[in-house]
Amino acid sequence: MSAIRSLMTLAFLAVLGLAACAPIERNHGYVPPDLELAQVVPGQTTMDDLPGLIGRPSAQGLLTGSGWYYVGSRWSRFGPAAAREIDRKVVAISFAPTGVVSNVETFGLERGRVVSLSRRVTDGSVTDISFIGQLLGNLGNFQAGDFIE
Repeated sequence: MSAIRSLMTLAFLAVLGLAACAPIERNHGYVPPDLELAQVVPGQTTMDDLPGLIGRPSAQGLLTGSGWYYVGSRWSRFGPAAAREIDRKVVAISFAPTGVVSNVETFGLERGRVVSLSRRVTDGSVTDISFIGQLLGNLGNFQAGDFIE
């Protein structure tokens, strides 16, 4: 009888030990669901409409009205190892000077690189700038992503 009790205790401790090694996942930040993001229409939705539709942003651009950013990430921790980020989603909403949404972009994290998942942009007019102005405006206009392979 004592051998059976010892075997049962050992089996219970083994199951309890294996359950303790399950990964622990945590979510940080807030990204509106796709259903709510579909309500944001570039060219029609205003900055004042957004808090009621999708909530306040995690971060805002440095300039007033330059953009709203919703950032959410998922972290996983397994045992004593350090937590690592397994998923990230960023929604960037840009505004025209009039306060109307001009662009909605969604970025993800794949293999450690930021990847554009979706992009909705209003039709812009390039007739306001002359051809020479467009050429000169692009000189020195580099982004960090241009240098990363």
